Amino acid sequence: MDDEVVSIHSSHEFGMEEVDRRAILEPVVQRVVDALGGYEGGAYRMGDEVSGCLRDLKKLWRKDDTDDERTVARIFWETRVLPNDLVPILLATAGKGLVEDKRAIACADLMTAMTWPIDMAEELQELDEELDKGTDYTQLMFSHLNYKAALLTPGVMQALFGIVLPPISKPAKERKERDGQIVNLILHLIRNLIFIKDLPANTHLSADQAEYSSLQTRLVKALSETHTLDLLLTIAANTSNDSLFNASNTLVLEIFYLLFRGVKPHLLAIDQSKQPVQNLHRLLAAEDKKKKDLAKNASSRHSRFGTTISVQLKPSKKPVAPDADTEGPNDPASGSRPLVLHRQAAITRESGSVLDFAKRSKARKSNKIDELAREDNLSVEAKIVLQGFGREFVESSFNPFLRSLLKDIKSERPKIKEKDHLRLLYVTKWFLEFFLTSRSNEKAVEGQRKWNLGLVAEVTDRGWIIWVLKRMRQAMDEKPKMWNELQAGIECLTQLLLLIDIMSSSVISDPQLNEAAAILQQQLIYNGEVLDISLESLRSYKEGTQSLAYLNASVHLAYALLRMLERWGKENTGAVYVRKKKPGKRKKTTGQRLAGEDGVPDFESEPDGDSEEEVVHETMFTFDAFEMKFANSEITKTLLTYLSRYRDFDSPEFMKRAVNLIHRQVVKAKAEGLYFNVSTLNLFKVILDDQKSLPKDQSSKDLVKLVNFILHRFFKALEGEPFLAVEAFFPKNRGHWKLYSSWEPEQKGRHERETVEDTRFPPEVQVKKGYSWSEQIGIAIAALVDDGKTELVEWVKDILVLVIRQRNNIIEETDDKPKDEDTDLDDDEQKKLTPSAEAISKFIDYLIPYISDEHAEAATKNSILKLMFRLLKFTIYDDDGDELQWTVPAAILPSDLRSSFNVIDQFLQHPIDLDGKKASQLLSKKPRRHRRRRSPSNSDIELVDDDEPKRKRREKKKKEETQYKSAQFIEDSDAEYGDMEAFLEREKALRDKAVMAAAQSGKIGTMRATGTKKRRRKGKDVEARKKGKVGNPENQPAGESSADENVSDGEDDIFGTMRRSRSSTPESQPAPRARPRPRPVPKRSAKQAMSTDAESQDNSGMDTAGVRRTGTGRLVLSEDDEL
Repeated sequence: MDDEVVSIHSSHEFGMEEVDRRAILEPVVQRVVDALGGYEGGAYRMGDEVSGCLRDLKKLWRKDDTDDERTVARIFWETRVLPNDLVPILLATAGKGLVEDKRAIACADLMTAMTWPIDMAEELQELDEELDKGTDYTQLMFSHLNYKAALLTPGVMQALFGIVLPPISKPAKERKERDGQIVNLILHLIRNLIFIKDLPANTHLSADQAEYSSLQTRLVKALSETHTLDLLLTIAANTSNDSLFNASNTLVLEIFYLLFRGVKPHLLAIDQSKQPVQNLHRLLAAEDKKKKDLAKNASSRHSRFGTTISVQLKPSKKPVAPDADTEGPNDPASGSRPLVLHRQAAITRESGSVLDFAKRSKARKSNKIDELAREDNLSVEAKIVLQGFGREFVESSFNPFLRSLLKDIKSERPKIKEKDHLRLLYVTKWFLEFFLTSRSNEKAVEGQRKWNLGLVAEVTDRGWIIWVLKRMRQAMDEKPKMWNELQAGIECLTQLLLLIDIMSSSVISDPQLNEAAAILQQQLIYNGEVLDISLESLRSYKEGTQSLAYLNASVHLAYALLRMLERWGKENTGAVYVRKKKPGKRKKTTGQRLAGEDGVPDFESEPDGDSEEEVVHETMFTFDAFEMKFANSEITKTLLTYLSRYRDFDSPEFMKRAVNLIHRQVVKAKAEGLYFNVSTLNLFKVILDDQKSLPKDQSSKDLVKLVNFILHRFFKALEGEPFLAVEAFFPKNRGHWKLYSSWEPEQKGRHERETVEDTRFPPEVQVKKGYSWSEQIGIAIAALVDDGKTELVEWVKDILVLVIRQRNNIIEETDDKPKDEDTDLDDDEQKKLTPSAEAISKFIDYLIPYISDEHAEAATKNSILKLMFRLLKFTIYDDDGDELQWTVPAAILPSDLRSSFNVIDQFLQHPIDLDGKKASQLLSKKPRRHRRRRSPSNSDIELVDDDEPKRKRREKKKKEETQYKSAQFIEDSDAEYGDMEAFLEREKALRDKAVMAAAQSGKIGTMRATGTKKRRRKGKDVEARKKGKVGNPENQPAGESSADENVSDGEDDIFGTMRRSRSSTPESQPAPRARPRPRPVPKRSAKQAMSTDAESQDNSGMDTAGVRRTGTGRLVLSEDDEL
């Protein structure tokens, strides 16, 4: 038979006239079909060459791959080869147990090809306007219905299931490639049959035609009887991680999508035995409502006499005289003239609406119901089968099935097609809604539920949520936008929010579930994608572009999200932030940088060319602010479009969502001005006219109340602003609605702080990008040397030396390591001390002392020195005063400090090579930092006498501060201490004790641990002290004084020697009086303060000095004050 196959070539290749394909192919196909076999005595007898004939038919079928007319498919239909030959051959082979017969597999292959779905949209796009002008696909679509009916013949589905059993029953190691192809073939055939849509049910059709409206019901029952649904569950669960099953998971996903899209999940979850009765009540109610609407507008019994009514326009205007000039403003058309209406409806209706009857209606774009789902005419028995199948899938296969599919998607397996993303979103949404509805209908037995939340735990996984949001964002960014996939994502996300809402509800007693729900809610808020999508989906809706199901899904998402956020905001009062990604400026990078000595780049290298930086901002989230974003004119338009379909609402839940969202805009956001439009007012008028025919549920009553509230606000605003009557004809976008609403801008409170630009200090500088850390240090040192500030670099080295010695002492004392006194810091062979965790825990922040006014001013105002401090990882301890206080953090190890010291010393000896450039040219200014604006202090404001409450509060606060901050140090009193002799004896004992302590430690009472003397305070600080303005000693690093005591005398000597060796001033010459700047010490009692001063008196020989606290938290020795 292979020799009889004719090869068809294009006639243009040979320059011959075009030959009709049908005339050539039809006799060939007919001969091959006749050779397959026929009926004898009521039984089908196969021909001798049936295997060859089946192969020839498959070769002929491939001729349609390049034929838009599908000539071979039409010939196959006309010959009825599938019902008359292929089905009998399949029953004669696989139907009788010969499941591995090649003829049965060949028949299944041909059946799969002949029932392959036809994508009508794609086929019509590929048609040529001239050559394929008469192409008609109606015949092919009808042939698929006949093929589906033929394959539902008893025994056919059982035979197909028998073909697939041998491959899956083999061990994985014994399977061949052909086994996987056979399983894939049968699953594709099942997919094709489910895809074929039945004819709509029609009682006026013939019996043969009526059969084609119930084929899906017969197919579902056949799949259940032949255990094919159980096979699909086994493949979906894939508990044994079978590679054969894993390769078919996308095909099973498509079967589930086609099988369940024809029935709504909330209808399938209820008791199906009561469904016919409920449907009957629903149809009777709809019929009764229709009758009432017709009776309300029906004509009276006198309508046979007709009706003529004259309507006077502008009755208050005087008629124009006939002899008057009819041109210009006195045109009779603009005067009072009657209109005659020959309609009885003019008696009860407005004349304007009767006039509209004669107008030509504007053609409107038809609304699509739902592009994802379809309505299958399934019987109760078929729904019961699908209900049981859905429950088994949720209980056994939901989590592993989603997990395997998501793994394949992330791995970008070749089997994953673009439509699989849409199918996965829809199937997940369907089963989530089915699960939640079944769980709500279930009655808990002894606190236990059969439908526990762990059955769908996979959708709460972080990876799953990220994938859903990613697909939705891609669907929004596509041009044109992928509305179907976006709808599926919105519906899936809505069910996920409902699931999280249940997890966080008080009904759930498991604290782990409540905690997981709280984490999920916080992550969803921080991500920000859900918030943006909920608003964007409502704003982007345009009537006629998206389906009504998309509109319903968008409204449902916004309703569920706002409810969840409102409940979550009441339970969590802490600060929550939202991440906002904004594209930064495009910049051109060269990818060139200078290699640092340590080889670590300071920035991430980017490829050459233009790149766009993505900047992530974090803003505080508040529910009120998000609700204000919901007050948008485009969202209002979408909600009104949704509300205008109130007659089609078949559940009070739809009306409840619309009323809730409109109420949030009008009442909570105070944006009633969004509804001050003529079209909106007309819709409200229609609703009020139909309020008697509205359902008697609470949502309908709330709608009427809300409409009356908006109308009341409109007429109230109209009284205050008559021009609103004109504005009502224009859209209320760009914030125009705020002019006519009760919305008020947010007023900042009296105690609320604002951020202002910090102009107290000069702007900071930074090294331009492209330099390593060590090179930045070298550039900063070069800039200071160029400015003649070498002594500041030496001061930084002194600080590093002191901190290194101090922390090495702590390490030696804690870890019991011997100290080599002869070892110098500059010796490279010095033994490195490796601190233990205990020693590191004893490190404290070192507050850098200012030896002179020049150092204090440089640390505050010299931008280059501050740059070096930041590069050395020094931090600012206090920036609220007039001077900055720097600290060396405890987290910096001595080895790191030593490395920094070596780098500075190296660049001092060998300055960095800048290729002839100045160091200042490599520096750039940083933007000024912002600080909180503080309210004026008590000392800065003079209180007026008439403000009695404020004055009393401030006096009380000042008194509390004085008592709290000063009483622990000084007790000022004119009273005598009692017995003066006893007091002097105690003072002498304290002085003797101080002298002994000083002799043992070798320290002088008037010296600090850093080698600096305590100097007196002068200027306005003394004046402030005299006035009793006491500073705040609370902002002080812990253990500061103890840190000073850890430094030995030898270290103080080293520090002083290094400073003296660089000083150009002779030692004999008295040093100029410097402004005191010692560091703060911990709080002490009055008794301790007095004893310390006694020690200072005795050891230094100086006059008695009083210890006071200033406003900057420093100790001051003043000769003017007395104890």
